[in-house]
Amino acid sequence: MIVVSNSSPLIALAQIGEFELYEELWIPDAVREEVARIGSDSEKIEKNRPGIEEVRGATWIRSVNVSNLEAVQILRGRLDAGESEAIVLAQELNADLLLIDEARGRRVAEAEGITTSGTLGTLVAAKTQGLILEVTPLLNALVASGFRMSQDLYETARQIAGEEG
Repeated sequence: MIVVSNSSPLIALAQIGEFELYEELWIPDAVREEVARIGSDSEKIEKNRPGIEEVRGATWIRSVNVSNLEAVQILRGRLDAGESEAIVLAQELNADLLLIDEARGRRVAEAEGITTSGTLGTLVAAKTQGLILEVTPLLNALVASGFRMSQDLYETARQIAGEEG
């Protein structure tokens, strides 16, 4: 299964200590840069920001260049660099899944025929596969870390995971 990820699911999963839920992930260079700030000495880097060390040290994450730079530029009119490159990389690899949380990016990807999921979908799938025991404590940890989700989305994720009540 080929899974491409944008930066926000990587950061969110690192924040709650559930970073290694996939055997292999593909990320474009722009996503690696957004998460790990590789080579950005001139920028102020928040050294303890979740995801930096995880992405830098993860041997199961494949960081690659996107080939179709023209397609990236077209998407850059509506999306940021990471989202644009993640969508194009998903197309280039004929990915089975694109992890992306931002609504606009998901809409664009789905319009291109790409199957998407986000951080919450990843957690629900991990529970279904027996990789985690409960979703609710992780949802609570996400909320506590500043991850934005509506109460309806929170309840829907719990319901799908069989933890409603």
